[in-house]
Amino acid sequence: MIIQSLFHPSPKPTFLAFCAAFLLSPCLQAADATNTVMEDHPVEDAAKFKLKSKADPALPTLYLVGDSTMKNGTAGQEGWGDEMAPFFDSTKINVVNEAIGGRSSRTFQSEGRWDALLAMVQKGDYVIIQFGHNDPGPVNDNFRARGSIKGVGEETQEIDNILTKKHEIVHSFGWYMRKYVTDVQAKGGIPIVLSLVPRNSWKDGKVVRSTGENYGGWSQQAAHATGAVFVDDNEIIAEALDTIGQDKALPLFADGKLHSSHDGAQLNARSAVAGLKGISGNPLGPYFSPAADAVSAFTAAPNPK
Repeated sequence: MIIQSLFHPSPKPTFLAFCAAFLLSPCLQAADATNTVMEDHPVEDAAKFKLKSKADPALPTLYLVGDSTMKNGTAGQEGWGDEMAPFFDSTKINVVNEAIGGRSSRTFQSEGRWDALLAMVQKGDYVIIQFGHNDPGPVNDNFRARGSIKGVGEETQEIDNILTKKHEIVHSFGWYMRKYVTDVQAKGGIPIVLSLVPRNSWKDGKVVRSTGENYGGWSQQAAHATGAVFVDDNEIIAEALDTIGQDKALPLFADGKLHSSHDGAQLNARSAVAGLKGISGNPLGPYFSPAADAVSAFTAAPNPK
């Protein structure tokens, strides 16, 4: 399978070398890529996505928390979280994808979904947290009212939410991300913060990254401030797409903009696994399945002094 060959070990495995296999895929036909920055993100009905039960309550659990890039109910689109289970040994760990489309770091919490999930987290469980695509929206409107305050500060905005008809204190993106982390830590769990998946947006032949004073950079800052593990998923996927090339990468985006096709979801899942395997000490190593053996660890370059 083409996606699998991207990450199959070689005598001298390098992450980018695996991506060249895409260039030979007949399914990746050249097409005009779009650089649309903002688009309509699927907003799933929470009533249709109840929290799942663990397959085996006696085992530790890996929870996935995020938006439609992680779990997607739109026909023809697929979130990468739905491709993660095969990389883990189901006799050793549960993998539960609790992401829901259309949520921001703020609304996943304000709707009560986070508190319900957190109640299930036990000591030794892992929780992957990835947000950012829906946080730039309006803080208060009658449509989605899901935006958070930009940055990682402690500033707040007090509103009477037009959509929910509730009084609400809105915080920064970084504040919400830090809360996810500290809540998990308080339960004895292990939080892992991922930067958001990149859009199909290119400049000078490279995928536009989300770094510095942006949601990817703010995710990293929130992780470092709380002592959480950070995986730069944005960079890992972007490097893979750079190697594939803009035209060949287009079929990986079901909507041409952000949301993945099946192949794109597989690439993003393998990128996440590459990042997880690159964590110092490889804490999830004992839980990986043989499928994960075909994925080489991605070790990020150290931050410049």
